[in-house]
Amino acid sequence: METIIISLGGSVLAPHQIDVGFLRHFRQLILKFVHNGSRFVIICGGGKTAREYQGAARNVVNAVHEDLDWLGIHATRLNAHLLRTIFREAAYPRVIKNPNEKIKLKESQRIVVAAGWKPGRSTDYIAVLLAKNLGAKTVVNITNTDFVYDKDPTKFSDAKPLRQISWKGFRKLIGVSKWSPGLNTPFDPVAAKVAEKMKLKVAVMGKDLGNLEGFLTGRKFRGTVIS
Repeated sequence: METIIISLGGSVLAPHQIDVGFLRHFRQLILKFVHNGSRFVIICGGGKTAREYQGAARNVVNAVHEDLDWLGIHATRLNAHLLRTIFREAAYPRVIKNPNEKIKLKESQRIVVAAGWKPGRSTDYIAVLLAKNLGAKTVVNITNTDFVYDKDPTKFSDAKPLRQISWKGFRKLIGVSKWSPGLNTPFDPVAAKVAEKMKLKVAVMGKDLGNLEGFLTGRKFRGTVIS
């Protein structure tokens, strides 16, 4: 059975408030592939919720990284419980908090929902670790931008989308090598190092679910493949 790892950005799930329309269509699409024999592991980011709590802490005290990371982790767990709830009939009954955990799935449990693990480990990193442990070769990273760009598109109007980039080129592009709480890059730099060693393919795309369906069926899609 094919296992597909999806890293779902918290900024996609709840950019300002929870995007119920997106959730409804995401559920329909995932269940369509489940009924055709696929298995999904979905890990959800903390997004705006995490950054709001982290920002509040920073505004009151000189918060240490460990505490900021825990705020983000709990935000991912809240989002993950929402996902597990909407996939209840096809999902493993618990949110996975440790990617090294060995779980036994029933035939009917075709969806596993995972969340943040521990300080210093982003959900992108956990997605890569889950891929390693489950023998998956591809991670789909659904984020708030359609592509990886050659420069920050929110700051530069001439930013160009990249349809394909090597891991070496990607790590050079983002210009950071360490994870920090609330870091907003297309893919965590620490996870990128591990993915490169594993020769893992990561598809980065926006929230238009037509692109996810296109990618999963081998058709063209708007997005960037990092490999």
